[in-house]
Amino acid sequence: MLKMKRRAVVGAFVLAMVGFSPLVAARLTAQEPNPMAQQTPPDDNKITKESEGVYLYRVKVVQRDLDAVNYLHRSGSTRIAFKGTPLLPLAKGDAKVTSERGGITIEARFEGLTPANGFGREYLTYVLWAITPDGRPNNLGEVLPAGTKNNITVTTALQSFGLIVTAEPYFSVTQPSDLVVLENHIIEDRTTGVLEKVNAHYVLLPRGTYAETAGAKSVLDPITRDEKMPLELYEANNALRIAQQAGAEKYAADIYKETTLDLRNATDILTGKKPDTKMGITYARQAVQRAEDARLVTLRRQAAERQHNEEVARQQAQLEAQQSALDAERARAAQAQADAERARAEATAAQAQAQAAEATKSADSARQARERLRAQLNSVLATSETARGLIVNMSDVLFDTGKYTLKPATQISLAKVSGILQAYPGLKLQVEGYTDSTGSPEFNQKLSENRAGAVRDFLMTEGVQVDNIVATGYGMAKPVADNNTAQGRALNRRVQLVVSGDAIGVQQKGPDADAAPAPAPAPAPETPTRGTSNPPE
Repeated sequence: MLKMKRRAVVGAFVLAMVGFSPLVAARLTAQEPNPMAQQTPPDDNKITKESEGVYLYRVKVVQRDLDAVNYLHRSGSTRIAFKGTPLLPLAKGDAKVTSERGGITIEARFEGLTPANGFGREYLTYVLWAITPDGRPNNLGEVLPAGTKNNITVTTALQSFGLIVTAEPYFSVTQPSDLVVLENHIIEDRTTGVLEKVNAHYVLLPRGTYAETAGAKSVLDPITRDEKMPLELYEANNALRIAQQAGAEKYAADIYKETTLDLRNATDILTGKKPDTKMGITYARQAVQRAEDARLVTLRRQAAERQHNEEVARQQAQLEAQQSALDAERARAAQAQADAERARAEATAAQAQAQAAEATKSADSARQARERLRAQLNSVLATSETARGLIVNMSDVLFDTGKYTLKPATQISLAKVSGILQAYPGLKLQVEGYTDSTGSPEFNQKLSENRAGAVRDFLMTEGVQVDNIVATGYGMAKPVADNNTAQGRALNRRVQLVVSGDAIGVQQKGPDADAAPAPAPAPAPETPTRGTSNPPE
């Protein structure tokens, strides 16, 4: 009858999951360790309230200072004391710290540790922490609150650290709470091997992170422990509930499911007809560790989700700004079209752009740079603006018939184009070669690649960065005129420079072709056959 009642109590306890408020959920995200910045020392602790006959202290600020000791490597053993804080003024202890090959061993003894749930029913155990001088906490192990004396032996690879003991909801927490009950204290005549006393600033989780009461509404129902059950079982329940309220069911479902199974196994084993305490505690401790893993994974994934949402919002705002800039540009173009005098309209537009640059958003600067660049390039070679960027058109008269060698006049024009482009850092340049339909597709493809490559190579010799330019031949693809007429074939024989990049607000895009070939390699020093393509008209 007693076993059946105990199983019913524990089973009901396992299922007792109630919700957190958004405030508590937000505070839980602060548990994951962060780099610790130095802060000013906290004010003295004050008694803030009395709960069930126990005075509770609250730290005004959760950054604290702690004396850290640098233990000399392999210097043997020394002793250090522990003193109780205002939370447990009668608590005390000492530790033998042995520095030897492979790390440091700490053999600590404590007295006066009262049950941890005296600070709140959600607190079940104590944890010994090593705090590095830069404020990084390291969970050294659980100090089981059994009886009036508590011993623990642990090892650490750290060399400089301070030691504290805190009350916690379970043993595998990754950042200490602000319920610091013991702090290390240097014994002047017995602590040896101290290189210096360093103030280690560290951050604590404020009380109420795991359970909080707002008015008459309890946002987390603390656990009431049945002393007949092992403490580890209640720590597992505590850890699972905290992970659940952090959102582990959604963000770390696999780990959360394994944690729930471990807790169920622990409960069944400890409340069965033939309880196996050792095995039950093993499952319970495993559940605690997995619950903490699930909580940390949840916090990281929530942070990633927030970052993703912020990026999506930023991109949406950028698109809206670009649309606004495009609408403004169309309105200005319509105004310019209505003007009777083109030169006056361009001067008016340029003046309006100069005035708008001081008052409009930074998105307009890219548009203005694009307009300036178009005008500059247009003074050298015919330049137009498209959705792909600025297109500088080079007709086939800049090459000898059937060849890809640049004429001297062509080189002069390209040298001017190179000088203009270098004034706009970050521009991307696509050199595209096209031919008419005269001759075989293979020859025209090769000729278009060689002409595009010749232009690319010349621009590179004039200072255009190799990472910012690519040459591609498209052969007979994408004609702009009818190949049945001499005039049309002349228009189709061309090399285009497509200019894009962040500096002018246009991203690099490929032509709208059915199949775009790969970028052309640098041409081999060979003379193409005359008369197969581009014959004299």
